[in-house]
Amino acid sequence: MISPFCVRSRIPMIYSVSMTQKTFLAVKPEAFKRNDTVGIVKMLEEKLGAKCLAMKAYTPSQELAEAHYAVHRERPFFGELITSFTSGPILGMVWEGENVIEKARELMGATNPEQAAEGTIRKAFAKSISDNAIHGSDASETAENEIKLHFPEANFSVIAKPSAEAENLIKASV
Repeated sequence: MISPFCVRSRIPMIYSVSMTQKTFLAVKPEAFKRNDTVGIVKMLEEKLGAKCLAMKAYTPSQELAEAHYAVHRERPFFGELITSFTSGPILGMVWEGENVIEKARELMGATNPEQAAEGTIRKAFAKSISDNAIHGSDASETAENEIKLHFPEANFSVIAKPSAEAENLIKASV
């Protein structure tokens, strides 16, 4: 039997499990309209410690938004979510790395920007709970579903300079 203690010190060993994951992140329409997109992508690029595999600028359809937020269908704010998410272009992205879902959510910060920690995306770019600048998958299963919804073609390759790619996509979408 393997002991869960360090042999020399009898200190319990802490096991940490890390795993390579993919996550879906999206700069929301309000932040896109304010020209915050490149700044948000730069924060991801510099602080996330992950690779960007896919990126596109597009305005989600009603059907895509409803599928994306299906888990909230019975909530009173569902209609507002759909209206907001379809109100203009978003920048959808797929990122991959060790524990990227947890790391991305930490970097995003609290949904309420007043409660978001300094150095987070929402502290820097969000204006309110509903205008919170960025969406990020909250679990592996959610990420898998969102990636399939937003990137059904699934042709992934590493984007060397995500902020430059975001800038190019924004110029092309105007």
